[in-house]
Amino acid sequence: MSSATTPNTKELNNHVDDEQPTTRRIRHLSLHLNPPFTHNHNHHQIELGACSSRAKVDVNAGQLSSYLRGKHRDVQERVFAYFNSRPDLQTPIEILKDDYRELCMRQLVGLVREAGIRPLGYVVEDPVKYFAIIEAVGSVDMSLGIKLGVQYSLWGGSVLNLGTKKHRDKYFEGIDNLEYLGCFAMTELHHGSNVQGIQTIATFDPVTDEFIITTPNDGAIKWWIGNAAVHGKFATVFAKLMLPAHDKNALSDMGVHAFIVPIRDLKTHKTLPGVEINDCGHKVGLNGVDNGALRFRDVRIPRENLLNRFGDVSRDGKYTSPLPTINKRFAATLGELVGGRVGLAYSSVGVLKIAATIAIRYSLLRQQFGPPKQPEISILDYQSQQHKLMPMLASTYAFHFATVHLIEKYAQMKKTHDEQLVADVHALSAGLKSYVTSYTAKSLSICREACGGHGYAAVNRFGSLRNDHDIFQTFEGDNTVLLQQVAGDLLKQYQEKFRGGTIAATWSYLRESMNTYLSQPNPVTARWEGEDHLRDPKFQLDAFRYRTSRLLQSAAVRLRKHTKTLGSFGAWNRCLNHLLTLAESHIETVILENFIEAIKRCPDANSRAALKLVCDLYALNLIWSDIGTYRNVDYVAPNKAKAIHKLADYLSFQVKNIAKELVDAFDLPDHVTRAPIGKQSPGEAYAEYTQYVGF
Repeated sequence: MSSATTPNTKELNNHVDDEQPTTRRIRHLSLHLNPPFTHNHNHHQIELGACSSRAKVDVNAGQLSSYLRGKHRDVQERVFAYFNSRPDLQTPIEILKDDYRELCMRQLVGLVREAGIRPLGYVVEDPVKYFAIIEAVGSVDMSLGIKLGVQYSLWGGSVLNLGTKKHRDKYFEGIDNLEYLGCFAMTELHHGSNVQGIQTIATFDPVTDEFIITTPNDGAIKWWIGNAAVHGKFATVFAKLMLPAHDKNALSDMGVHAFIVPIRDLKTHKTLPGVEINDCGHKVGLNGVDNGALRFRDVRIPRENLLNRFGDVSRDGKYTSPLPTINKRFAATLGELVGGRVGLAYSSVGVLKIAATIAIRYSLLRQQFGPPKQPEISILDYQSQQHKLMPMLASTYAFHFATVHLIEKYAQMKKTHDEQLVADVHALSAGLKSYVTSYTAKSLSICREACGGHGYAAVNRFGSLRNDHDIFQTFEGDNTVLLQQVAGDLLKQYQEKFRGGTIAATWSYLRESMNTYLSQPNPVTARWEGEDHLRDPKFQLDAFRYRTSRLLQSAAVRLRKHTKTLGSFGAWNRCLNHLLTLAESHIETVILENFIEAIKRCPDANSRAALKLVCDLYALNLIWSDIGTYRNVDYVAPNKAKAIHKLADYLSFQVKNIAKELVDAFDLPDHVTRAPIGKQSPGEAYAEYTQYVGF
């Protein structure tokens, strides 16, 4: 493989000897206007030299782990240590639904009351620490992670973020110490993603100073409500607020609001009058979480139970709000609930780390076939196994840094309440939650397959991980719906670019480079195939941004065209697959940007070199996977496409050589991964596996 940065001038001249003089002159001018790539050797430039050599990159798993896990490693270690000390709280392979629910409740109580992990204060004050707890708890048991999230992110978060001081004073301690176990009752049988379409009603009665919570029909039954079937005592119920109008026989719809509704007696735990609770039953996964369905038959609650941060009702039934319209109040309400989405994106990466660790350790251990009359070789030495697992490992690292960036932005948003930052976090969380959870879901099946028959054993966890994680693609926003939100935001930013308005930080490259990316590809750089050029972060980012910009412009043109005949809704539906591809392309660009920045910040040179190698694989593998797009517009010439393919394969091999260190850097103890074939010590893997089945 050539290591030259560009073809030299003599070679270029020979290539175009048979061209017309005018064409030759244009090519020569292109060389002058677009000089060959040269390195910037300042301190902040990502180091290429260490990774470009053919020698194995020297990486220390401990140093890399310190950089990855950050400042809240200690609280995660407390979580791991507690459950390691309590084998009675570890989830067995085979367990009945009802037993699992009770075990999950005991796990949560033990974590909070015995281990002293009190998450609620961190939800608002230190979200980064809260998400570190969520990741660790979900690594121990995904049902436990979700149950904890329902209690603190959803039920507790709704009280803290949508309520006011009186609600915090009344409920905080009870939520934090688990006396007030609660639910988050938004989804209905007929409405999930379309929250504004929910049908549950909260009617104000000025005579008694109460709200009357009513389920008007079966479609309005609250469905899939975590903690409702068995343990919950309260629910944050989302309902349409109805107030008496000037005509006393009419009601005014003030839009969706949130209300605290007691559902069980605090002392006897019996269901309260007017509340009907049923069990949603056995699920594909997460059976430690007690999902239930709630119907309300004219349940009366005090007026004070309205979570009134964005809208309030006075004693005489008058409505006041700092926000002028129903849509603005609704947007503000949902904006405060984005933390659940942020947490899911981050937790999904944690699941991917576990699966990749198990699959890669097994692939290093397992030997199968080999050259004649020689020892068998590791299955990870086969190019096909590298193709399955090494880009996945690279993506796991890329997603880690992207979601760390997301939770840090979210924490900043909670401190500043900056409107631009709120919009940025909303869009970024939608895109990353959708992209990462979809990728992880597919990867879990690939990991299972990559481990052959032993991957099918329940004890090796791929089945439970896959089943438990599967719903991550649906709750906190259906992934297809979330990608459409991203596409919609991109189109708004595209319009702002031409109006001269403000563009959010996540989309800033659109302003900086849209004109550049929409110009004709440079015929000279389209042929550059040298390794230094292909591994230059500028080339990689330019390629990602070029694809997104082309998709954005063409989507805008198509929508404008089809709107004339189909209307805006019909045009959107006609272009929907195009828009989903646009959103995914943008998110991939954001992920790569954050990976590159994370490498620059890494203080250890060897870790930096290893991360650069992994980042190059991530970028070039994605470029190759969509090489048709680049070829169709001549952004990449045939020779360059071939060079990208060859280099991506070679980088997979290079990453394979340090795969053990890379998964060790995730620092997941054996009692957390809990898969015999994924043991840190290869000598113990088969021994524990055979012992498990009875030998």
